[in-house]
Amino acid sequence: MQDYDEIRRRYNAGESQRQIAKSLGISRNTVKKYCEGNAVPWERKTPERISSVLTDDVVSFIQSCLDEDANEHLKKQNHTAKRIYDRLVAEKGFAGGETTIRAKVHELKKAMPKAFIPLAFDPGDAMQVDWGEATAYIANEKVIINIFCARLCYSCRPFVIAYHKQNEESFLDAFVRIFEELGGVPSRVIFDNGRVAVKDGFGKYAKMHMGYTQLSAHYSFEAVFCNPAEGHEKGLVEGLVGWARRNMLVPVPRINDIAELNELLAKRCANYHAHTIKGKPATVGEMYITDCSSLQPLPGFKFEVAKSSNVRVNTFSTVKFKTNNYSVPVQYTGQTVGVKGYPETVEIYYKGELIATHNRSFGRNQSVYHLEHYLPLLDVRKRAILDAAPVKQNVPPEVLAELRKNRGDYSRMVEILHEFVDSNKVPTIKDPVKVISVDLSQYDRLGLGREVNQI
Repeated sequence: MQDYDEIRRRYNAGESQRQIAKSLGISRNTVKKYCEGNAVPWERKTPERISSVLTDDVVSFIQSCLDEDANEHLKKQNHTAKRIYDRLVAEKGFAGGETTIRAKVHELKKAMPKAFIPLAFDPGDAMQVDWGEATAYIANEKVIINIFCARLCYSCRPFVIAYHKQNEESFLDAFVRIFEELGGVPSRVIFDNGRVAVKDGFGKYAKMHMGYTQLSAHYSFEAVFCNPAEGHEKGLVEGLVGWARRNMLVPVPRINDIAELNELLAKRCANYHAHTIKGKPATVGEMYITDCSSLQPLPGFKFEVAKSSNVRVNTFSTVKFKTNNYSVPVQYTGQTVGVKGYPETVEIYYKGELIATHNRSFGRNQSVYHLEHYLPLLDVRKRAILDAAPVKQNVPPEVLAELRKNRGDYSRMVEILHEFVDSNKVPTIKDPVKVISVDLSQYDRLGLGREVNQI
């Protein structure tokens, strides 16, 4: 910069280029370049090298590979620069170097910037949903939970519901619960291509599972699926999973069960009503009221989310749901009963009467027993008490020690069991479930009539 300044001042003072170059010890070409101020030293033009091997045909081939990746939407099966180079050698007889191709691929990718269109949704128009994972302590056990996150597109009101597993029952149950809280249904639901909803394809080619097909038909909303690796298509809910983890689940919750956790999440979602989102005309709560007033009405029949089946009670007085066994009172051995699997519970019915309810087991090949189901049999087969699986599974160590202390005194052992069951008895439903008369014709075409009859 000092030389440039000296050249300009001396030239403007009338010195010749020869004199300036001689006194400063600088090339006359340099003085000639800068003396009139037509060039500046802080801007240097780098000449572009035009590679003789990068013909139009080669560049067109590279671009076609990148376009193919963009059309396929397969994030983990894209062309690398190395793969494009290998194909050029094999298919085009390319004689240049791999570095040349890498540089051109990098240049072409930089020339394809991503741009997004700002969206504005009408009240009651759409809801975006997504799944995520979080950690919680349930009954002092550290577990991974699945959180279903939904957000209304107009008001941005969030909904977060926790489940043990991300399965179809949980997926459908979350929708029913949210629609009930809203008192209506949005016109569209936007989701990615999760296998809990999609059995094949993606985006506009997605084929839904029957459960989601029935749900969308019953609540009359359009199920919209995003293209793969295009998270911006549901951008409102895309960040909700992480936001919920950081703001609703920190510190890590310590609760007794999932129901208690969901009460906590519901309160924290409601607290978001006071928030004002930048660029929105009102608070989330105020816009939520407008959202709710524009929703479609709920159908008269509440959708049944349970997986239902009819099974025979085996000789161990258990029925199988998925891969696990659940006990029923021994008097139903050999009978055919209806099993309903909900996200967190399993209910068992006999001729319309609820005869057993279990917390759902999420392991495999597990057996879940209620001790009271086996008491009539243990009253008769007293010698089996200490080896009975229902006893070992349900009786705490101190009671089990008391039973062993009275080994041989079978009458006393039976008394101990009855005392334990009576002191821990949970009220059971003894009256048959009332059957509601419903016109099933409108549900037959959706395949729901059979499930209503089972209720």
